[in-house]
Amino acid sequence: MTSATVHKLSRIAARACLLAFLAIVVASFFVHIPYVWGWIPLGLWILIGFGVNRRAARAEGDGATDPAPEPVAVAAPVTGRWKALNSPADKVPSHGTRAYGQTYAIDIVAEPEPGSRPAFGWWPLVRRNDDFPAFGAPLFAVADATVVHARDGQRDHLSRTSWPAALYLLALEGPARALGSARLMLGNHVILDLGNGVHALYAHVRRGSLTVRTGDRVRAGEPLGQCGDSGNSSEPHVHFQLMDAADPVVACGLPFTWQGIGVPRNGELFEAGAPLTTPAS
Repeated sequence: MTSATVHKLSRIAARACLLAFLAIVVASFFVHIPYVWGWIPLGLWILIGFGVNRRAARAEGDGATDPAPEPVAVAAPVTGRWKALNSPADKVPSHGTRAYGQTYAIDIVAEPEPGSRPAFGWWPLVRRNDDFPAFGAPLFAVADATVVHARDGQRDHLSRTSWPAALYLLALEGPARALGSARLMLGNHVILDLGNGVHALYAHVRRGSLTVRTGDRVRAGEPLGQCGDSGNSSEPHVHFQLMDAADPVVACGLPFTWQGIGVPRNGELFEAGAPLTTPAS
């Protein structure tokens, strides 16, 4: 049995254990069920999840006993003025998990002018996507590549940029999406094969905005689609990562560096210039 198969089966088993735990919790409101029956699947879920993360850490290099691989230099996926969030420059794994190959992933939000991005607070509870300058911003190929996956049929939901909405996202919506398939977490997304075992993933793409389809060849700097707010997202933003396989369920994350920019730290503003397109041969 291959490592990828074991990885996928482990994630399926972990999801099944969590579903069993939730089912027992709900059923306990109607019939008497000993508490131990709930702790068993919950404990198995934790143990399997820990094992999956440790396996991924060994494969990626944990930075302590195993050196991390060298960053792959690619172009930036956007243009203009942006701010980095959940950056691997500050911690690894950057999003607190190695699931879906996102160990070295980064989130970026557009801030073309100071104060142009709505602030987080108590009110309004949700905002329309058009209130955020990132929504509709063009996404570009970071290198010459082949499109191996492209999906843009999911809706762009309202923002989760208030305390009550963020609590809903963390406590209810996020875990519910995690119990489903990877696409519920990623939302609309496109995956590029850059060659040499390197794949680039763009998540939370705007519904209906992709201009490429599976099998297309793209050149560095070519438009792919637009930034959106689909999937497990709090506001319109770009989630970008490199990984070693086309399937994020079994992929390990790879570190990146953006040419001319590097890896911006959390809260750091950076300016991405116009993409340098590769001339057609």
